Parts: sequence; C-alpha cells; structure tokens
Amino acid sequence: MNARKTGDARYLPAGLPIPVAEPDGLSAPYWQGLREGRLRVQRCPACQAWQFGPEWLCHRCHRFDPEWRDVEAKGLIHSWERVWHPSHPVLRRHGPYLAVLVELPHAGGVRMVGNLLGDPMQEVRIGAAVDGVFEHHPDAAPPYSLLQWRIRRNG
Repeated sequence: MNARKTGDARYLPAGLPIPVAEPDGLSAPYWQGLREGRLRVQRCPACQAWQFGPEWLCHRCHRFDPEWRDVEAKGLIHSWERVWHPSHPVLRRHGPYLAVLVELPHAGGVRMVGNLLGDPMQEVRIGAAVDGVFEHHPDAAPPYSLLQWRIRRNG
C-alpha cells in the first residue's frame, strides 16, 4: 500500500469527481471556507441551533437563511468504518481506507463524514479526538479543498 499524506500530496487518487457547490449555491460558503482553511457550519440566528449539511432553513425553528459560522476543525469520532469495497472505479486499488463520522461538540454536536488519515489498519476508537486537516487542490479545475481528519496525538 502506498503511503498517503496531505499537504501537496493527495490522500485520495486523482480521477474522483471534484466537489462543487450545487447550482443554487447552497453549500458554496462551506466549500469556500475549506479553500480558505476554515470549517464553516450553519447556525440559526433566531434559535441558535447548529446544523450540517447545508439547508436553506433551520431544522429546529424553520427560519430561512441560517448563517455560516467558522468553527474549530476539531471533533470526536462518533462512528467509523474500514472501507474495503470501492465506491468509485478509481478507488479499486486504493483500499482499504477509513471513513469516520466526526461529531463537533463545540458546534451543537453536528456530525460530518470524512476520511481518517494514517494507516488504514490503525485501531480506531469511538470518542477519540481528531483534528481537521485541509487538503488543498489549487491546480484543479475548478480549485477545491477537502477536509480530512487525523487522530489527535496530544490531548
């Protein structure tokens, strides 16, 4: 298995679809935030509820246009899976890999799915602290960034 790292290198192989916002722009602030090295999550200005994925209205009070707020890219593993079967043809020789469901306690407990960096055979523990790692692809057309996760070693 090839070592996978972030920074200038891709964690996932080339050839996967480039993530872009929907035609109506709903998730554009999220993707733009990642390109700036910031994690953005929606929060309702009326009832203060946090939510992810993006929606045009608040899940709790149904007010339109929740605001986008920057939050720390830190969380806890809520669930995980070691993926052996490719979900896309370019992943055929890239497995296994680890998919995690990360909970953000400081953002109302919203959860988001991502990849866990490091050895795909590493031990994964529910409740383990993770830090977000921004993987930038400035030369792609269009440019984009991804948020990956890494086990926090200290703390």
